[in-house]
Amino acid sequence: MAGETVVTVVGNLTDDPEIRFTPSGDAVAHFTVASTPRVLDRQTGEWKDAETLFLRCSAWRQEAGHVAESLARGTRVIVQGRLRQRTFETREGERRTVVECEVDEVGPSLRFAAAKVVKGPYGRVPDGPGPGGDLLGGDRSGDPSSRDGAPHEAPHEDRNDAGRYAAGAGEQPF
Repeated sequence: MAGETVVTVVGNLTDDPEIRFTPSGDAVAHFTVASTPRVLDRQTGEWKDAETLFLRCSAWRQEAGHVAESLARGTRVIVQGRLRQRTFETREGERRTVVECEVDEVGPSLRFAAAKVVKGPYGRVPDGPGPGGDLLGGDRSGDPSSRDGAPHEAPHEDRNDAGRYAAGAGEQPF
């Protein structure tokens, strides 16, 4: 890891993670994180959105299964990984260069949400979904935190317009 560029990005998933399998059977989950910094406009004294960074990320093997089972579009995440630059040629013959993140660690941000951690099985992610579509191969149907084999996420109707969870009766907002 010496000499590699390690970054930590906090942002929201732009879409559900997409999981695929290599010919050798290794799982890879691709997803994009959108991170928009807030900056203070010194002239008006107001906070404004700066330019959004869209970072394409790849998680491999067992972590790929965990990502696909646990995260969904709109989830606020914290991603730490190594930047990778690759060059490719389009069908029209143009050379393009992209910078992507090879994920080392990823998880939901707990700033505006709560999460329950369910320890996954050790070992390799199976070649495709297991019983009930569970990519991790385990049966969590009896787990009260699962919903169709996936970790529980609070219903979206509990969120306000900014994607944050709204305060209930008698609770203070964040």
